[in-house]
Amino acid sequence: MAASSKGNSSTDSDTQVTVERISPAPDQPDLAVRIGSLRLSNPVMTASGTFGYGAEFYPFVNLHQLGAVVVKGISLEPRAGNPPPRIVETSCGMLNAIGLENVGVEQFLARKLPWLKNAGATVVVNILGNSVEEYGRLAARLDQAEGIAALEVNISCPNVKQGGVAFGTDPAMAAAVTKAVRQATSLPLILKLSPNVSDIGAMARAAEESGADAVSLINTLLGMAIDLRSRRPKLANVVGGLSGPAIKPVALRMVWQVANCVKIPVIGIGGIMNAVDALEFIVAGATAVQVGTANFVNPGASQEIVRGIEEYLRGQRLESLAALRGSLILP
Repeated sequence: MAASSKGNSSTDSDTQVTVERISPAPDQPDLAVRIGSLRLSNPVMTASGTFGYGAEFYPFVNLHQLGAVVVKGISLEPRAGNPPPRIVETSCGMLNAIGLENVGVEQFLARKLPWLKNAGATVVVNILGNSVEEYGRLAARLDQAEGIAALEVNISCPNVKQGGVAFGTDPAMAAAVTKAVRQATSLPLILKLSPNVSDIGAMARAAEESGADAVSLINTLLGMAIDLRSRRPKLANVVGGLSGPAIKPVALRMVWQVANCVKIPVIGIGGIMNAVDALEFIVAGATAVQVGTANFVNPGASQEIVRGIEEYLRGQRLESLAALRGSLILP
């Protein structure tokens, strides 16, 4: 009786024995991805607001081995942020109400960007503003600087009381910001989307149609925490952004939805703690991922996730990440 097997095989006609030929695992799977004109060596990026300006994590991570470092949000002028307390641990996650504290664009260019360039990091600058004009001015200023690989536009942070919330929940406003930034820069442009909307697909399509090269999602979900003893909010801002493993199912669903309604790359964010989490987003259709809250738990998480993805591809005998992207099998 002939033995049967799947895959590549050859048959000895005298003995009728099928011999399976198993392709060897690739020595170095191709992890490279492309975001517009930007080519990243691997799909793992850090999430804005969770990795500082990069130098804070240099003792734990080789920045040049990450796909990209997305710095904390930069505005035209420095911001002090919200009063403390502004971070609270929750079940399977954390709440933050930092309020977009940052050094401002001039200090970033003078003090932060040179260090990142010397460290060999691929730098993506997250930008924010209170008006369409501010976004355009900021993009134009950064467009003149050397060492910036792309811009990520924050239209979705829930911690500011003007500007961001409206831009992140209204497709028309999101489109206006995208167009203003697109006109001001030739850098690859990523729109970071808020989950606090009724139709995430509409927001993604507005970004795509207005000139975005990619979308990243999700930003944090609105939440709050209460101190029962004092019956007061645990955050001075009352509400904040929920992140961490608790939001992963929501993020995964939204990434899958958006990947199926736009043609531009999707960058998945939300509760990615290890390589398995990252790979699930890629199977759902993400081109790249961003690691956020995990950085607070394990400062070396991003680099470990890169290694984990590579090991998975080698174990599955996949030559590139592209073979896995969007490979979700529906019932």
